[in-house]
Amino acid sequence: MTRVRNLRVRPDLLYVASGWSTLVTDVRGRIGGTDPQGFFAGNTRVLSRERITVDGREPVPFATGNVRGHAQLSYAELGAGEELPSRAAYLLTERFVGPGLRTRLTVVSYSQQPLRFALGIRVEADFADTSEAEAGHRLQVGEVGAGWDPTAGELRLTYLRDDLDRAVAVRIRADTPVAYDDGTITVDLAVPPRGSASIDLLVEPIFDGSRLPAAPATFAEPDDSAARARARLVGELADLSSSNFDVTAAWRCATHDLAVLPLGEPAGPAAPIAGLPIYQEIFGRDTMTASWQALLAGPTMLADSLRLNARHLGQRLDDWRDEEPGKPLHEARQGPVSVLGLNPFSRYYGDWSTAPDFLVFLGQYLAWTGDLDTVRELLPTARRALAWIERYGDPDGDGFLEYHCRSRAGLKNQGWKDSDTAIVDERGQVVPNPIATSELQAYWYAALRHAAAVFTLTGHPARGAALLARARALRRRFHRAYWLPERGCYAMALGPDKQPVRSTNSNDGHLLTTGIVPVAAAARVADRLLAPDMFSGWGVRTLSADHPAYNPFSYHRGSVWPVEAGTIGLGLARYGCWAQLHRLAEGMFAAAALFEDHRLPEVLSGLPRDPAHPHPGVYPNSCSPQAWSASAIIALVQALLALRPAAPLRTIFIDPHLPEWLPDLRLEGVRVGGATVDLTVRRRRGGRTSVSTRGDRLVVVRRAPRQAISRRR
Repeated sequence: MTRVRNLRVRPDLLYVASGWSTLVTDVRGRIGGTDPQGFFAGNTRVLSRERITVDGREPVPFATGNVRGHAQLSYAELGAGEELPSRAAYLLTERFVGPGLRTRLTVVSYSQQPLRFALGIRVEADFADTSEAEAGHRLQVGEVGAGWDPTAGELRLTYLRDDLDRAVAVRIRADTPVAYDDGTITVDLAVPPRGSASIDLLVEPIFDGSRLPAAPATFAEPDDSAARARARLVGELADLSSSNFDVTAAWRCATHDLAVLPLGEPAGPAAPIAGLPIYQEIFGRDTMTASWQALLAGPTMLADSLRLNARHLGQRLDDWRDEEPGKPLHEARQGPVSVLGLNPFSRYYGDWSTAPDFLVFLGQYLAWTGDLDTVRELLPTARRALAWIERYGDPDGDGFLEYHCRSRAGLKNQGWKDSDTAIVDERGQVVPNPIATSELQAYWYAALRHAAAVFTLTGHPARGAALLARARALRRRFHRAYWLPERGCYAMALGPDKQPVRSTNSNDGHLLTTGIVPVAAAARVADRLLAPDMFSGWGVRTLSADHPAYNPFSYHRGSVWPVEAGTIGLGLARYGCWAQLHRLAEGMFAAAALFEDHRLPEVLSGLPRDPAHPHPGVYPNSCSPQAWSASAIIALVQALLALRPAAPLRTIFIDPHLPEWLPDLRLEGVRVGGATVDLTVRRRRGGRTSVSTRGDRLVVVRRAPRQAISRRR
């Protein structure tokens, strides 16, 4: 197969971010007025165009790159650098993203003579929503007023709408006079022989009368909430090394991306955003899922993600927002479209998976950390999430969770696959609501079991026992209703007529992960997931390639999601399906190796891995980096180790099964409870593995997962 390397998901763009702010430029670092370029604060584009000229000409950068996660640097030549006598000079453009944007323009001279340059800066703002800039279509418009304050050297651009208070101040910090005329700010720079001269361009959003400061001019981390969260994660997340370069590189990229994506929200500063450049917002289930999958690397993200979700539970019945008391938030945006009420996403609750996910991940957090104080702090939220499921999650009382959408502008599908056409019957027709998707029942089963452990360990054993009994009953009921023995898989959903939706899809991998699948059926389910119509060679397709609705470049009808690979990998390990796990992991690490920095994008296409397709391509609007694509790498490593923590017992259970292509790996800084250990695993002849640890006292028990042991018998 032809070797492909260093694919870029959005090859025409660069973007850097911090907290709620994102800078999107072309590959030369310019903001040219083309969607989706610009500087965005709070999902609002406060800088839509920027034109920098030197002596009337626009320099063309010849080298541009991002520095850390929050800064960018580019170089442009001013004049003929090779001519003699030398008048060589270069423009350095340094950008620093914080609540506001700072751009430092520095002219560096290598001439023996003093040089003078006239810098011109023209800026525009359109106050577009992030979603509008991404789509290239405006839902809300308004005039923009401009006012120049010569004393402050500041241009203020104001959105002239009575129903939205948004503006941006653009000011110059320079040692020389600043002038303004006809929309252009000008500064004359005198550059001494073999010296330099700089100005700073500060872009400071003003929302509802509050001014957001520009970032400091430093490539080191500034001192704000998002930066402090990034620094904490850099110090916490475990390192991995292996003789397999692709696995090492993919892990390093994944932990780097997770460390630069925290939102900086006061309730949970280390909780990651979903992805860039689109999903810079609070995203309930995405934030928690990424943090859960990344637990092998560190627990702080999940602690903060749980706290963030706890702060945003529904308070009332509100059809527009699909809100109900105790229902966790799906997403929250700050852009004009949402603030103006053109959509409900300033605070939207249209998701059925977040409530059971919260309970599952609270239990997982306890298993990894033994942190009863935090769990007790979050126990009221667990009670409210349980209460929401019991009152609203099963409207017809048939014992299964089924979603419906009440908001006229909400999401039709409110399970894991939330695009409008994700749930289709075997004829390729969209299934109408209400729908009881299979993965929701599995999440509910796992939620009951994890909630049972949480309540038992916090002093409520009777409630824990009752929840376990409900989980066992649900498991039996689910298999009877959803199992399709002639297909060796489960129904995608039950439709509004309570009949199975017989479309082969990736949900079965989620079922394995939760343990709802009976041991006797697990091997068939695993084999079906890895059959040619489902496994592309890179990953598991969301929908079978044989299905009439299959589209390899769709969002959920045949594409491949790395986040699912992480979840499915953990499920395969749970049942001891090692051959299938090795195929899945190899495909995902091979896919990562195709992309720049080994960074998995949000969604791969479902095209087959064959000589005609040397790389899989991506869903056209994929984000990269994407938090739960990064976390999938960590989850796959955990699956290969079959590592299960028991922090209250100061113990980890492990059953490593390394494939031939991964002869060894070393993890440094794995945290379980109060212990931090380094873990080294080596593959021996015949596939057996050795395990050694170093660090704090922690019991390491080699034991296969319970379902895998039962299957061997």
